[in-house]
Amino acid sequence: MLNTAIIGAGPYGLSIAAHLRRRGIPFRIFGRTMDSWLAHMPKGMMLKSDGFASNIYDPDQAFTLAQFCRERGIPYADAGLPVRLDTFTAYGLAFRDRMVPELEDRLVSSVERIQYGFKLRLEDGELFEAGTVILAVGITHFDYVPENLANLPSEFLSHSALHREVEPFRGRDVVVIGGGASALDLAGLLGEAGANVQLVSRAKELKFHSQPTGKPRSGWQQIRHPQSGLGPGMRSRFFADAPGAFYYLPERIRLEAVRRSLGPSGGWFIHDKVIGKMPLHLGYAPQSANVQDGKVHLKLRSEDGSERELVTGHVIAATGYRVNMDRLQFLSPGIRSNVKALNRAPILSSSFESSIPGLYFAGVSAANTFGPVMRFAFGAGFAARTITHALEKSVSRAVASVPVARAATTAK
Repeated sequence: MLNTAIIGAGPYGLSIAAHLRRRGIPFRIFGRTMDSWLAHMPKGMMLKSDGFASNIYDPDQAFTLAQFCRERGIPYADAGLPVRLDTFTAYGLAFRDRMVPELEDRLVSSVERIQYGFKLRLEDGELFEAGTVILAVGITHFDYVPENLANLPSEFLSHSALHREVEPFRGRDVVVIGGGASALDLAGLLGEAGANVQLVSRAKELKFHSQPTGKPRSGWQQIRHPQSGLGPGMRSRFFADAPGAFYYLPERIRLEAVRRSLGPSGGWFIHDKVIGKMPLHLGYAPQSANVQDGKVHLKLRSEDGSERELVTGHVIAATGYRVNMDRLQFLSPGIRSNVKALNRAPILSSSFESSIPGLYFAGVSAANTFGPVMRFAFGAGFAARTITHALEKSVSRAVASVPVARAATTAK
């Protein structure tokens, strides 16, 4: 029962597995490698994160994105050169092969609590017991669609996570709802593919990252707006480099920081694919939608009460993700009901452990506890180091508690 099960094989799951492997802690890891990135993000997309902030983490930083690109002859820069989605996913697959060869490309269908840990059932029926379960499931369980759109049939409404390919929308009318990177990237790529795109965002102005100038930054600029894995600025630097300190902030401040910081924005490279290329309905939010004569009639309303209606063939909700424990249906009802939660996200200890001993959460599920960095790959290094350290101590305690067998002696 010293075995650990890692569920999820994205940047967090792979990083944790690489750290456990180095420390000799027994584990099994299940999942489809980089599934969120390979299957739920559109081809042609580029990452907002700089190259240096897009690593997957082994203990020695021996296989970074920079090294992978050098080996493959792929253009790379720590900053200023966007990382292509296909480059990042290829890196993730290579990291798996080199650092986590144990990965089992199988899904976990159920997790139940037992007396000394957990019982897992795999999709092929295999049963497996583990003392520790680490959930690194990423974002794909948590796609969010506004309630006032949810009544639309699936042929007229979808979430952005379902659109790896944009070519099927060529020549079709489509409305993309959202103002963040998912919405802007998808809208830009749809436009390039020949779709008739309109973008709706409650924001009155779309935000984009500033394009790097290539000029050296002054000392004062570096002090006032230090660079970080989450972008420039003192707040971003704190969020990126001090998730352990973020944990000790008052709950109200933590929740507000996660809600407001690093809000919806697009990469600088998507600006010219959106601005001037499609109708933008800014400052409007969807109020209702219904299907008439094979078309979606989408009613919008602004803050000042003005309304407008759009008629389209399909609506894509690029409205992000919201952590919700109830969406993790592979966890037994007993586990889901007994994990202490706040705003439907698990409340975690300083080592990522939930209120159920031995059950850990990493990645976006840990954002309310450790800050906005948990929404990005850059947070995987801290999560892997922290969880590994906690499990090392747990294993040491378990070994120390095992009675030492004494050799039998015979009196003569």
